[in-house]
Amino acid sequence: MKRLSALLLFLASALAQTEVTFWHAMDGPAGRLLATFAQEFNARQGLYRVVPLYVGQYREAETRLVAALRAGAAPVLFQAEISFFPRLVGEGQALALDPYLNLDRAFLEDLFEPAWNYGVVEGRRFGLPLNTSTPVLFYNLDALRARGLQAPRDWREFEEAAKALASRQARGFIFVTDPQAWLFEAMVTSRGGSLVRDGRPNFLSREALEALEMLHRLNRAGALSARSMAESTFAQLDFVRTRGMMVMASIANWPAAENFSFAFNLGVAPVPREPGGKVPLGGAQLVVLRGASEAQVRGAIEFWRYLMEPGNVARWVEASYYVPVRKSATPLLEGFYRENPFRRVAFEQIAHAQERPRLPQFSAWAGLLAEALERSLKGGLPPQRALEEAQRRAEAIR
Repeated sequence: MKRLSALLLFLASALAQTEVTFWHAMDGPAGRLLATFAQEFNARQGLYRVVPLYVGQYREAETRLVAALRAGAAPVLFQAEISFFPRLVGEGQALALDPYLNLDRAFLEDLFEPAWNYGVVEGRRFGLPLNTSTPVLFYNLDALRARGLQAPRDWREFEEAAKALASRQARGFIFVTDPQAWLFEAMVTSRGGSLVRDGRPNFLSREALEALEMLHRLNRAGALSARSMAESTFAQLDFVRTRGMMVMASIANWPAAENFSFAFNLGVAPVPREPGGKVPLGGAQLVVLRGASEAQVRGAIEFWRYLMEPGNVARWVEASYYVPVRKSATPLLEGFYRENPFRRVAFEQIAHAQERPRLPQFSAWAGLLAEALERSLKGGLPPQRALEEAQRRAEAIR
């Protein structure tokens, strides 16, 4: 009888819990840690039960979410890549969270501003930070040292290094035309430019033309290997097998790279930057989707609060290599950074970080720019024409 009573109490408790479905795009160590965080959160309180589900990498996750929204079967919580995030807000799919947040000043001052500020659109908060990244320059440390080179600090040094590292067997630099043109954007913002101006695409800026013309010069010199995102695995293999000596990527690509066996010492450097230049943030924001009940919204926010505990932020960084979003987590990471000082590079770039444009159309604009970059670098379309084409197509989107 006692066992039956205990079972009934357990079932009643489980039925009383509010379920918070959470779709995310993290696999590998980061995905496993998210599952662990959900288990820990569920075990320490009885009001909410977070159910995490990996739904593919960003683009696949976005496609699945769009289909789920149309079918009325969306999750409560979604990890929105930061170029997709404004679209969810613009289409009215993300809930404003200000009425549910009651954060004290000490907590707010402990958050790194670029990551926290990104969640605000037109004065209201729709996003909560989770994974924040910056692009970095991965390089073959042995090859640079053999040629008496140091990691390039600006784009003149970078171009010289890429040419010096090129040989009959290898390219000096591997450039990946990712679907959201984030890496190219870094080449523009680090020169002091921007892909958006006055709410319109700004692909014809001096900085954008300089960046693409530099890539063309490297291509003509035999120092560039251009890869599309569909060829990203080949880009990784080219780098690991010393067929390319430098490559730009998110700091979050490092854990996956460690699955490979490197025949050289890996170096990591900040994105080359001109005075006053910035580096665009990457990563994602957590959003609560339209249709969530008030209890589900509160459960999602409580789970986010758990993720933001300094010890959990530190665990997240160690598993994913993302940038810590809370200052109080940095002392807990000293051993992690001391073990390999290159791990600190992305964190140190926060001082020069800026948010990507928060416009609903920006994701589509950036996709068109990425297509133009690929046609230019792999199909020979001249830089000016490629950027003009991307600008014209982007301006046609309303």
